[in-house]
Amino acid sequence: MPAPIRLLPAGHLPGQPLTALAPMQDVTDLPFMRVIAHYGAPDLFFTEFFRVHSQSRPEKHILRSIVENRTGRPVFAQLIGEHVPDMVRTIRELLPYPVAGIDLNLGCPAPKIYKKNVGGGLLRDPDKIDSLLGALRDAVPGLLTVKMRLGFDSTENFERVLHLINRHSIDLLSVHGRTVKEMYRSEVHYNFIAAAVRTVRCPVLANGNITSGDKASVVLAETGAAGVMLGRHAIRNPWIFRQTREKLAGQPVTPVTLADVRDYIGRLYRETQQPGVPEGAHVAKMKKYLNFVGQSVDAQGAFLHDMRRAMTEAELFAVGDRHLLAEPARLFASEPYPGIIARPNCETPVESCSLDSVTA
Repeated sequence: MPAPIRLLPAGHLPGQPLTALAPMQDVTDLPFMRVIAHYGAPDLFFTEFFRVHSQSRPEKHILRSIVENRTGRPVFAQLIGEHVPDMVRTIRELLPYPVAGIDLNLGCPAPKIYKKNVGGGLLRDPDKIDSLLGALRDAVPGLLTVKMRLGFDSTENFERVLHLINRHSIDLLSVHGRTVKEMYRSEVHYNFIAAAVRTVRCPVLANGNITSGDKASVVLAETGAAGVMLGRHAIRNPWIFRQTREKLAGQPVTPVTLADVRDYIGRLYRETQQPGVPEGAHVAKMKKYLNFVGQSVDAQGAFLHDMRRAMTEAELFAVGDRHLLAEPARLFASEPYPGIIARPNCETPVESCSLDSVTA
């Protein structure tokens, strides 16, 4: 029986599965955490990864998501790297900040990341993971967590890595149920997450294509996980953590209308707007979020088609008003419409995934 996690946020109901926002590069910054918290915060937050190398220092914009976070939820600092002395140095630099714990990235599937033998690339080298986890465990006096995939291009090292999780007394394990090479294209192998739950002594969070409260309930029943970690579908639907808790508690699930979605888009635009960033650049960033939101607006993809052609703030909000406020009481789909793809270059059979896309 896995031990309970030693840090739970205020207000978490006893016996209720945990919810966590997955760390997503260029997404899970302080403004996005604030927006998510407005609609119903998860139990746990994880930062974008701090890049660790010989010349690195903790990035200031990521530190803001720890220091200035007023959501009332714990924030874990995620690291990506493989050189032990630099990783230990970075941990020492982070510990004076109010971090809930340190998280090691063993899953990023972006080719430019894994080719440096960090993130998901480390899953090819269990011996390196062993030495890294040992050094991190010695350096972290509190919670040490890991987010991993099932393997690099196969699952041959999966069981060995799970035993390393036990050997080094990891406090929480998040498992994305695909290999690195499967990116986001394959079905999620929830049976491997269930195997992790049976094997490791710490709580396990199930991650991978958890699209709604209903899907979370099914995945938890199938895997026996202690909770769920949600990434891309929290961009699509920021109410998903609230809805998941309601579903798991047997309560009525909060409906979301297209008018609610228009409110979300406006709030997201304002919160993520940075001084000195040109309008066109901010509109381009917003489109990356809206690629996910558009999966649940209409079954024909008309919102996505028009949104992707907007070049200015006025054009972007005109598209939102036309598609979302014409029928403001119409329900926003809880699941993505079939065939509506947010990121064709990552979710169809291609060789690589642009770093401009979300990694979670």
